[in-house]
Amino acid sequence: MVFESIKTILSEQLEVNPDIITMDTNIADELGADSLDVVELLMAIEEEFEVEIPDEEIESLKTVGSVVDYIQDHMK
Repeated sequence: MVFESIKTILSEQLEVNPDIITMDTNIADELGADSLDVVELLMAIEEEFEVEIPDEEIESLKTVGSVVDYIQDHMK
């Protein structure tokens, strides 16, 4: 469920085919997200899952899988 929701957010915000998104996909390198895209993505993800991602955590969230794991660990 978390993966599918994040995949949808990524594909819509970055205008990429959702079929290319896997848990191992690097958001910046493979999907072409720049720093502004990352901020917008994280805001959408925070809103969708009602979690707050601290700035110091953002650097460690490079792959789709790392974002999914973070959300699953911090969901209410």
